[in-house]
Amino acid sequence: MRTLDKWYDLKSKVVMLTGAAGKIGHKYAEVLSECGADVACIRLKEEGCRELEKHLTETYSTRPMGMSVDITNKTEVQRAVDSIVKQYGKIDVLINNAVYEQLKHVVNDQVLSFENFPLEAWQATIDVNLTGMFLCCQAVGKVMVQQGYGVILNISSVYGIVAADQRIYGDSKLNSNVAYATTKSGVLNFARYLASYWQGKNIRVNSLSPGGVFSNQNEEFVKNYSDRTMLGRMADIDDLCAAMLYLVSDASKYVTGFNLIVDGGWTAW
Repeated sequence: MRTLDKWYDLKSKVVMLTGAAGKIGHKYAEVLSECGADVACIRLKEEGCRELEKHLTETYSTRPMGMSVDITNKTEVQRAVDSIVKQYGKIDVLINNAVYEQLKHVVNDQVLSFENFPLEAWQATIDVNLTGMFLCCQAVGKVMVQQGYGVILNISSVYGIVAADQRIYGDSKLNSNVAYATTKSGVLNFARYLASYWQGKNIRVNSLSPGGVFSNQNEEFVKNYSDRTMLGRMADIDDLCAAMLYLVSDASKYVTGFNLIVDGGWTAW
């Protein structure tokens, strides 16, 4: 086997992936499966779980699981982890990709301001983006300590590093909200804390901070965002998949407590 293939080979690896319902999570599941991993795809809704499991099985000949789990519920998280261990005997990798997406940035055609930001939306975002991640790391961490190894990747954002540039949004009504920024910032130090806490246990913990991903946003927003990056464009999902694969594979076996920024130079100005 070539050295490069060996670094990125995930055959016999078991990956627990939260947030598998979204476009990015779905693509992560495909890339991991293509590299040979058996992926336990965690989604909030039951709808689509079996379809994703079937798609990965038929396309990549791996042994995936599709599971409906509310990651803000400790009992459901523990039940999911127990099921994965029962099925596969281990968990090699945890990717915390789930994010609260139900918040509507616009109410009555008005962008939600900080002054009027709903408390329930603030709390719901914390529940998913931070508490859900905490519960998953806690439950899977026990497994990894017992088995003597593991890799955890927590997904953050450039808006966890720097403030949203309010000037780029114009009339697009796409402005990133305060709860998202605050929780994504917390993700960064949570990963560093866990890397330090489990030092000497052969458990690596890192974070990934993507920039804005192109998803057919309106032309004004795409231009404003792209002009703000050094590479002159928004990210493609493949850009994030390559970074994700690096951080969960043996290609980064000497990397822990690190935040990989994939933002086209957005934060480097």
